[in-house]
Amino acid sequence: QVQLVESGGGLVQAGGSLRLSCAASGSRFRVNDMGWYRQAPEKQRELVASISSAGITNYADSAKGRFAISRDNIKNTVYLQINSLKPEDTAVYYCHANYYGLEGLEYWGQGTQVTVSS
Repeated sequence: QVQLVESGGGLVQAGGSLRLSCAASGSRFRVNDMGWYRQAPEKQRELVASISSAGITNYADSAKGRFAISRDNIKNTVYLQINSLKPEDTAVYYCHANYYGLEGLEYWGQGTQVTVSS
């Protein structure tokens, strides 16, 4: 069964950086799009950035400039580099993926907490 396992979250001071990782496993199908979403307390989950299997990226307006998404297709791993962290970046960050051959199915990681102190 498909598993998405995130790592790299934590507590960081404003202005610092973090790199989140998410490894996908458990499917014989090829990973299609991968991405990161976040959910702050009392807010809806929102897209941060996504990346296709061909490396085409898409960023939320709030993520342009400080966030960088990348992936390693051999390792089925997606990364999110976050620089110049702000307290408003505090949220649970969720990895997302879908697969070729499994259209209509969406997979999520368990989430990793990012807390930015001022």
